[in-house]
Amino acid sequence: MTTISPNLKMKLRDLLEQIYPALDQDHLAHEVIAAFWPEDMHPRKRSRVPGNKLWSSKDVMVITYGNSFVDGTHKPLDLLNDFLKRYLKSYVNSVHILPFFPFTSDDGFAVTDYRAVNSHLGDWADVERIASEFKLMSDLVLNHVSSQGKWFNGYLQGHEPYDKFFFEASPNDDLSEVVRPRTSPLLREVETANGTRHVWCTFSHDQVDVDFSNPEVLLEFIRIMRLHINHGVRIIRLDAVAFIWKELGTNCIHLPETHAIVQLMRVLCDFAVEPIILLTETNVPNVENLSYFGNRNEAHAIYNFSLPPLLLHALMSGTAEHLHRWQATMPPAQLGCAYLNFTASHDGIGMRPAEGILPPEEKEQVIEKVRDFGGRVSMRALPDGGEAPYELNITWFDAMKGTFEGEDEFQVDRFLCSQTIAMALEGIPAIYVHSLLGTPNDQQGVEKTGVNRAINRHRWDYAALREQLDDPSSVHAQVLRQMKRRIDVRCAQEAFHPNGTQFTLHLDPRIFGIWRQSLNRDQSIFALHNVSKDELSIKPMSINLIGGEDWIDLLSGEPIHANGTDIPMRPYQCRWITNRR
Repeated sequence: MTTISPNLKMKLRDLLEQIYPALDQDHLAHEVIAAFWPEDMHPRKRSRVPGNKLWSSKDVMVITYGNSFVDGTHKPLDLLNDFLKRYLKSYVNSVHILPFFPFTSDDGFAVTDYRAVNSHLGDWADVERIASEFKLMSDLVLNHVSSQGKWFNGYLQGHEPYDKFFFEASPNDDLSEVVRPRTSPLLREVETANGTRHVWCTFSHDQVDVDFSNPEVLLEFIRIMRLHINHGVRIIRLDAVAFIWKELGTNCIHLPETHAIVQLMRVLCDFAVEPIILLTETNVPNVENLSYFGNRNEAHAIYNFSLPPLLLHALMSGTAEHLHRWQATMPPAQLGCAYLNFTASHDGIGMRPAEGILPPEEKEQVIEKVRDFGGRVSMRALPDGGEAPYELNITWFDAMKGTFEGEDEFQVDRFLCSQTIAMALEGIPAIYVHSLLGTPNDQQGVEKTGVNRAINRHRWDYAALREQLDDPSSVHAQVLRQMKRRIDVRCAQEAFHPNGTQFTLHLDPRIFGIWRQSLNRDQSIFALHNVSKDELSIKPMSINLIGGEDWIDLLSGEPIHANGTDIPMRPYQCRWITNRR
């Protein structure tokens, strides 16, 4: 039998004491180890030391559904595999396949079976095929499960262990402080073998929240983590993790037990033989989001949730003032941690992460313009009974149609500027497949489903898409070509290592500028981005170009002279000026 590290046992016991103080921590630690390392599997002798070797400048992720491409004949996962290898193989090395399990609603986030692949997409062999060539991220949807799945049906019938798997409350409880991401009623009344119960539903009545105060729930999700790792998953995304621990009389978000559970999962990942990255998904205000790094002991990576709404505002307003102020105050990721930078995802553009950063009147301008460009607005319930915008539903490409002044001819240039900024920032870039393809709003999807988020979840007919991509004059081909070119340039630069030094430059407010430097300090890149439709110029001395060095703009190929003339910037032009290529 494999000897288990005393350090692993101690860490697990300490965390389990925080989560389940009334239970036997030694017994629980043994069960946790058995759940994550079953049968002949074993942990590392020592935990991985936090460092920056889990990622590099070559890491770029694409976010996609398993059925983003369909043709009515082939399995969607086969089509996805073909798309990845045909168009992205030498550019993107990581892929996030959004929930690929059987489900009943929310495009996969109401899971009925975590151990199976949705048969409409393919099977585990198809997932493993993609995982063999790309670093694969899967979703651990751990806050809730489908109301029509095995777990909840077992709960309704009073069958063990599921009779204690779900969080219950009473309509008479004081729930006024509970933070909500939706407007639907929080509690759902159900009839069970044990009588009438009211189950907790943070997101929808088809997504019933599990009860992590029952350690069997935690153990089952740890077993699911292991199953996914065994099928090739190397990045585990903790979906909606901020809500997993409930305690009546509190706001039921970010509670200490939630952080302790994330820390416990981090310990398991750090002792895993496989190089596993833990990523938290917490669409909340910036300071709250940053808390999931912990003290280098929680998530390896967190979504940079404030970036999308602030970047959207910058490009609509023509000034990077708020984006710049926020970025200048952002801490560098701690050793062993990284930001995941994105502009668009399968969800909308979250507005909560802009709280305290964007003034209310400027938020309203953004919302109004999103509606003008064909988008929708989804709301959330407030404790006082009111509502507030939760997210903007629009494709990122159509959000770039214009500015506060209206639509104009700069959509593609503005869009590429936004993506170039996200690629330049400290962290790992993650690009939604519909951003790679310049996909417009899917209004038919919204009308068909009645769901606002369907606007940004288009299913491409694969043959029609390939025809578009074969036509170099099509918008989709142009966008993909330009995106791949920027990705190719980015991945070759050591200064764009996810943990490379970053300093925010103080320039004309219409220019968002950052200085990046490689870990070994050999390469510097001055990344300059004109977020306006104005013709601008920058004095070389204003960005401290070192004399005696040969500087070049990586994006245009132009030489830049430290003591030369002003550097011109066309509308939405981006320059990555470096001393080494």
